[in-house]
Amino acid sequence: MKSIKILSLLVALTALTACETPTNTNTNTNANRANVNTTNTNAAPTAQNLTEVSRPKKIEDEIATRGEQDKAAPTIAVVEPKNGATVASSTVKVKLSLAGDLKGYKPMMDMATKMGNHIHVILDNQPYEAYYNLDSEFELRNVSDGEHTLRFFPSRPWHESYKNAGAFQMVKFTVKNGGADATKPATTNANQTMSNANANAAPEGKEMKESKAGNVDAAKPLLTYSRPKGEYKGAEADAIMIDFWLSNGKLQGDGGEYRVKYSVDGGEAKYIDKWSPIWLSGWANGTRSVKLELVDKAGNLVDNGGYNSTTQEITVAK
Repeated sequence: MKSIKILSLLVALTALTACETPTNTNTNTNANRANVNTTNTNAAPTAQNLTEVSRPKKIEDEIATRGEQDKAAPTIAVVEPKNGATVASSTVKVKLSLAGDLKGYKPMMDMATKMGNHIHVILDNQPYEAYYNLDSEFELRNVSDGEHTLRFFPSRPWHESYKNAGAFQMVKFTVKNGGADATKPATTNANQTMSNANANAAPEGKEMKESKAGNVDAAKPLLTYSRPKGEYKGAEADAIMIDFWLSNGKLQGDGGEYRVKYSVDGGEAKYIDKWSPIWLSGWANGTRSVKLELVDKAGNLVDNGGYNSTTQEITVAK
């Protein structure tokens, strides 16, 4: 009888040990999976092999349907705000007039495609917003106190800028006692985010840089970042355009002394020596960081109020 009790105890112990084994295995597996996920989240951006390619055929086809518009020389005049104006409000009205050899060029959104000719409007050194109809109201709202800059230039539907004399305009203005909400960004009257202008504005826990005018000299060489911007999906991510506006200077390939240096995700620096857009292919999915800088012959940054070195993020989702 005693032998039977001992045997029964051994069987029970064996069964208990067998039940514990899967539990321990699952715990280890879950721990490993958590480590893998953490590693992937903090991983560096996927390596890319970007190469310069020709203008996409889709855009070439669009150019062919636009008549003489792409040979136009549109010019802009800033009606409001006046250069040097002081505005006693966080709401700043923007009014532009368009002239020049237009050849049919007119800012207007095609409601079917949500695209069309437009004006790029840049508050301080933030990403632009598109102004499609100059007859409609355009306001900046919740602009913080202090000095600010506005830059404008006309663009094509695919966001390639016109680069003729008079196309680019910049004004400085000051907001005084405007009463902006320091917890919210500046927007347009259509609720487009114009800048993370307010130092205390940090939605979703994201750090935001304070947006001010910078000590910009309108007579010195000035590089204005335009594209790339925003999100690129599907086929539009096959070739992504880099475009910019250059004031008061020429690039080496155009007989001048400057170069535009660009890099992606902090990688190898490359150079643009003629003032025209380039298209890059080979983008990987994810958030990419694009940096444009104006440099001299020796490769040194040409400073102008901090605006000649600009980094912006885009999202690629093929």
